[in-house]
Amino acid sequence: MLNGTPDPSDYDWPEPLKQEFRAAGRNGCVGSTLVSESERVRVWSLRLAPGQRIGFHKHVLDYFWTALTPGRAISHMDDGRTVEAAYEAGSTMHHHYGPGEFKIHDLQNVGETELIFTTVEFLDSHNPPLDIPAGVRRA
Repeated sequence: MLNGTPDPSDYDWPEPLKQEFRAAGRNGCVGSTLVSESERVRVWSLRLAPGQRIGFHKHVLDYFWTALTPGRAISHMDDGRTVEAAYEAGSTMHHHYGPGEFKIHDLQNVGETELIFTTVEFLDSHNPPLDIPAGVRRA
């Protein structure tokens, strides 16, 4: 582990993915655009064209995502697995993280249509939110 983050040295990934993973431990951008934020939640939008990928990011807050369009994607997970998933419009999944728990992964659209998600993070979770750069906030 590197500063509490798994070390991908033994993962069966291309070296550029391993290097990106090592640098992602503080990346709290769980979507492409932060569309709304209050004292309670952060609401993210994620749009991936066919072949497009969002890089490694870290989830530390309780959250849920909803797929707005059907599609297929692969993720490289922080335990070394590569997971393929199929989504239907309206598919939703909830995630919970206890103190000190987290997940790091990426997501690549491997389907033939645009893949769109909304993700809602709960700021009153067990872990403090990660900082996010101003450039991801909707102007």
